[in-house]
Amino acid sequence: MAQDLPEYTIQEAAARLGIPLQKLRRWDAQGVLVARRTDGGHRRYSREIIDGLARSAAVPAPEKHDPAKPENGKVEDQLAAARRTLKEKRRIIQLLLESESRYRDLVETSHDLIWTTDALGRFTYLNNACVELFGLRPRDLLGRCFFDFEARPQHVSNRRFLSALRKNGEVKNYLTHLISTDGTDRWVGINARVSHDEEGRIVGLRGTARNVTEQHDAALEIERLATHDGLTGLPNRVSLQKALEAAFADGEKGSVALLDVDHFKYINDNFGHRAGDQLLVAIGGLLKDMVKEENVQVYRLGGDEFALHLPDALRGDASHIGERALTALRHYKFPVPGQGCLSTLTGSIGVATYPFHGADVATLLSNVDIAMYQAKDNGRNRVRLHDHNPDDLRGTHKRVHWARELREVLHENRVMLCSQPVVRLTDRTAVHQEILVRIIDRNGSMVLPGQFIEVAESLGMAQEIDLRVVSNVIDVLQGPEFRGRKSRFFVNLSRTSISDPHWVRRFHNMLAAAPIDHSQLVFEITETAAMSSVDVTQEFIAQMKAMGCRFALDDFGAGFSSFYFLKRFDVDYLKIDGSFVRDLATDNASRLFVRALCDVARGLNKQVIAEWVEDQAVMDILVEMGVQYGQGFLFARPQPFPAAVPVELPLQAGRRA
Repeated sequence: MAQDLPEYTIQEAAARLGIPLQKLRRWDAQGVLVARRTDGGHRRYSREIIDGLARSAAVPAPEKHDPAKPENGKVEDQLAAARRTLKEKRRIIQLLLESESRYRDLVETSHDLIWTTDALGRFTYLNNACVELFGLRPRDLLGRCFFDFEARPQHVSNRRFLSALRKNGEVKNYLTHLISTDGTDRWVGINARVSHDEEGRIVGLRGTARNVTEQHDAALEIERLATHDGLTGLPNRVSLQKALEAAFADGEKGSVALLDVDHFKYINDNFGHRAGDQLLVAIGGLLKDMVKEENVQVYRLGGDEFALHLPDALRGDASHIGERALTALRHYKFPVPGQGCLSTLTGSIGVATYPFHGADVATLLSNVDIAMYQAKDNGRNRVRLHDHNPDDLRGTHKRVHWARELREVLHENRVMLCSQPVVRLTDRTAVHQEILVRIIDRNGSMVLPGQFIEVAESLGMAQEIDLRVVSNVIDVLQGPEFRGRKSRFFVNLSRTSISDPHWVRRFHNMLAAAPIDHSQLVFEITETAAMSSVDVTQEFIAQMKAMGCRFALDDFGAGFSSFYFLKRFDVDYLKIDGSFVRDLATDNASRLFVRALCDVARGLNKQVIAEWVEDQAVMDILVEMGVQYGQGFLFARPQPFPAAVPVELPLQAGRRA
């Protein structure tokens, strides 16, 4: 019977090796040949190891007879050789045993699940990490498989998983949704490889698995933040654009109504921004309640603007819903702490239908915006349908005014440059500068870009402004005070410029002729501009980088889709949109988003610049997240360029502007 057992007792092992029991006990204590202890404390030795040692201890074949050497001396030499062989075997066996012990320790203490299966995918081994993943111990999972716990129909995931294995021989980062025995959702990433026998037949699978539920939930939250308004929780402009793009692609008809709260600035100024935010949340809830039984989706586009998307509703139905919204707003009483109730709220609503008032999303939203302003111009508190009559469009006088004004600005060179430092956060040293454009109007007043850039783009004049700005920067960089500096100068370029091949040729020729170090120039393209035409953006970046210029993606984070396309943009810097940076100290959602964004940038080897850094608490959080650079009023306000604060000089600690 003993011959059938996989192990020897100590007595059997000693007899097999021909050595005393005491020597075996001593070897065990010294770690030379370690025995396994049973529950009763008895020593047990592997039959394979003992038999191997017994064979290795056999007396070697006799050497050729040497008449000069006595017979006893030859026997002693043979015994000495056998002892040396036995000692080396023991050393090798002990090393193997120690290696196996280390391997088992690593496997059993790993946080990742390590597993093997048979050819049918049934578990044959699991380490202790399975308890956290499935809620069951290893012995309770033997004979089962991953897809016994699938949240979706088993055959769907099983088929996809096995199909990938058959095709590639391995699967990496296969994401599946499991439900543990206590009903808890688990998102699990699986790595697997096929095992074959000597004849190439599949004998099983082996691999690892990891609980990625937190990372998966964080990614979903980031996507939600990118497509929903942080204040009201309503879908935002990005979501509206996607919904309209889908409607256009399907050839559907419908309407969009844009609501702007009248005199909202008065509410903010007199009751405070907190009251204003509370009112916006209340209006969002009011609109949702009003249309909850109808096929209408409510959006917040920003500020005090809300939108209603009405699929299949045309002019009459859209106007009717708009009037209902104004009635609900007028009858709503908003309680202001300590000041009673704010009543008689009004709004202005513009309505445009598709595809009649726009064959694409941009045109449709532009026309509904015009209709909303027409409602304001006509006395507010009313619904206005988009009117094709150009004489009745609110923007006509504005466009004429700015067309004349911008032509005069360019002709008389009333373009003014300012700069704001880009600061290295670790030591608050200003290392780069962003160039900001202003214009001087005919009255000598400085005009900020928010007042003219949008009109300039629509008039095709932003391209000339971009060329003028870069030309002026090149002239400054040729001066002796900027020669040899290692600092870089960030210059914004508009969407209409980089998408115009003729402008790109002029721009390229101007840079090629400039006797400057092109690596000092960093051109900023907004995320929106980059995403509007990915291929055009890629080509422009490639042309300019061939000359040594660098690139930054500005206002990054405004659209979630850019996360996917980011790897296609060969940019050196990512500038985090200031709306996320400003509230870092108080808004956990913003912190989550910025941290994830930093992780993405770090993984793609891109440097991060945070905009709108306005207080020390925000700066401390950015440093902790690993953000390299910052820009904002905490360090300095924009100043005339080139008469600005010299770069490469430390700013005073704690300075506020």
